[in-house]
Amino acid sequence: MTSIADRIAGPPLAGAADAIAQDAAPVASAPAISFPAVGERELRLDLFRGLALWLIFIDHLPPNLLTWFTIRNYGFSDATEIFIFISGYTAAFVYGRAMLESGFVIATARILRRVWQIYVAHVFLFTIFLAEISYVATSFENPLYSEEMGIMDFLKQPDVTIVQALLLRFRPVNMDVLPLYIVLMLFLPLILWLMKWRADVTLALSVVLYALTWHFDLYLSAYPNGYWVFNPFAWQLLFVFGAWCALGGARRMSRILSSPVTLWISLAYLFAAFCVTLTWYLPQLSHLMPRWLEQWMYPIDKTDLDVLRFAHFLALAAITVRFLPRDWPGLKSPWLRPLILCGQHSLEIFCLGVFLAFAGHFVLAEVSGGAALHFLVSISGIFIMCAVAWVISWYKHSADKSASQRKGAIGNADMAGGGL
Repeated sequence: MTSIADRIAGPPLAGAADAIAQDAAPVASAPAISFPAVGERELRLDLFRGLALWLIFIDHLPPNLLTWFTIRNYGFSDATEIFIFISGYTAAFVYGRAMLESGFVIATARILRRVWQIYVAHVFLFTIFLAEISYVATSFENPLYSEEMGIMDFLKQPDVTIVQALLLRFRPVNMDVLPLYIVLMLFLPLILWLMKWRADVTLALSVVLYALTWHFDLYLSAYPNGYWVFNPFAWQLLFVFGAWCALGGARRMSRILSSPVTLWISLAYLFAAFCVTLTWYLPQLSHLMPRWLEQWMYPIDKTDLDVLRFAHFLALAAITVRFLPRDWPGLKSPWLRPLILCGQHSLEIFCLGVFLAFAGHFVLAEVSGGAALHFLVSISGIFIMCAVAWVISWYKHSADKSASQRKGAIGNADMAGGGL
């Protein structure tokens, strides 16, 4: 389940977009936040969120051919940064507008309802995942599955472990992203309220909390020992930065993002990161790394969102925004439609991906098929994720269409009744 890339501390996992167009109706003479005009869905966000879900699924599988196409093998960051940034961006865009138009109380109620939905999804996934692992370990008389997936404590003390799981302190392997997202969403009302006051100050406070986390080693403990794989005190920076971009920050940065200097700095940093990762896979190149640089750089901590990881994501985002405009015709391509559909139903597809990752891990451990089987398992998982996303999209579209037709029929009946 891990690779040599784990010199970036932490387990493998869980696009940037700039806000364009008009500001929302001003709340004061100089509003702190602004929104893009209401219009069609921002497909770039869906595209890259779907891509992040695919990459997370592939990274959760044992190393195979497709693993070499995930970004963690070519730099410091991985799909988790993409997922959390877009989550902050979309959450702020949706609920920030609600807070501006309907007020703090109503927006907070909507956010808490969404938090509850994510929490229920996490508990449901935990239950199914636990049952899946237990069934496989029992049926094939292989306790290593339970140990490898981190559920041995549950089998020893199920009563205590269930309570700890409900408190988000106990999680099997690969189930760390949703608890992080739940905690970040819980603080979204406060984040939006502060951004409504001063968006730039809110981002600065997020940076201060990030720095204090590193200085004082702030963290949340996990059961039975250790700490959260993704420290919310550190990862909040990426979430808040996404929210800041959604609420006008990206628009204000447009001149910086379009600067050739920014482009070359980003390219240079990505190339340097690629050269460093080469030394992880080609030990004969490790002597080219200066000793002082290694001592300063390692470990590149994933748990506390190392600044090198954050900078790597920023470089990727800057290049993406520059070369992938909002109106890029390729976003309408049927070839990208599966990615976009997965991104539009991210919660369901993420849960499915975790389930499929263990199923794939089990198949690859029990059946000897070489590289061909690895490739088949990976492609099959992605195909299932796309198929489920399509079914969910079709169902929601059909339900919306039926509701619209019923509403129209009721309206026609009322008109007919009014004429009598």
